[in-house]
Amino acid sequence: MHRPDQPERLGAHVSVQGGVETAPVRGKVIGATAIQVFTKTPSQWREPGISSESYDAFRRECERCEVSNIVGHDSYLINLASPDPALTARSEAAFVAELRRCKAFGIPYLVSHPGNYIDDRDAGLVRNAAAYTRCLRLVPESPVVLLETTAGCGTSLGSTFQELAMLRAAIADDVRPRIAYCADTCHLYSAGHDLVGDYDGVWRAWDEILGLDNLLCLHLNDSKTKFASRRDRHELIGEGSLGPQPFRRIMTDPRLVRAIKILETPKGDDGVTADRKMLRRLRRYARAVGPPR
Repeated sequence: MHRPDQPERLGAHVSVQGGVETAPVRGKVIGATAIQVFTKTPSQWREPGISSESYDAFRRECERCEVSNIVGHDSYLINLASPDPALTARSEAAFVAELRRCKAFGIPYLVSHPGNYIDDRDAGLVRNAAAYTRCLRLVPESPVVLLETTAGCGTSLGSTFQELAMLRAAIADDVRPRIAYCADTCHLYSAGHDLVGDYDGVWRAWDEILGLDNLLCLHLNDSKTKFASRRDRHELIGEGSLGPQPFRRIMTDPRLVRAIKILETPKGDDGVTADRKMLRRLRRYARAVGPPR
């Protein structure tokens, strides 16, 4: 159960239409105490011009709206494991820009999908770790990068705990403390980590291989597809193949109380009602009395 001495860290990914400084009030409207944002259009390479006034306005709005747990998410186009030198260079430049924007906005965490290796898995891990190392060295005191679990589609890295551990271990010692993890419930289930049938076993394995102290963010998503489907299709909480029970466990699990919890579920027509409903549902789970079954 959520302990009263622990501040709530619960919210959703919110739109930044009109500027990143508009995001905190969108979080407040849905009742969030945490938000996740893109600091640029995630499907374009073009880098935005952001004024110092926008950076200042974002920080002021976070304080005004009482949103104190903020996570950034990097561009979908970035691939730091690519064997293509041109794409690697472009990806590194884009990732460095992501780190710099988050630093300027005061966003302490940046979620990043491990790359797609394309040719050879082991070679891809080496390239990915080297690229993260170079980028972090270029932005001292940057946000902590949270490597996100993946569903295991195609040649993506990061669907197994061992692979995530190997990736972090291969990142240079001087920047490795700025690397932690984000676990996505849909991705975990789709990759074959059975949160429905073996909830405690999944988190026991996580702790043994990755360390629960390194789990700083949870993406709370149900799945439209079946267990071990290797597909990334998010569904509303409790209405997909995971069902409500894993989320009830997560919301009352003292091992996960420190992690920022972010919805990435379908938004619906107005972008507000569905998130409000899901946050109410999760808070109802957190208020559950008695041990989970």
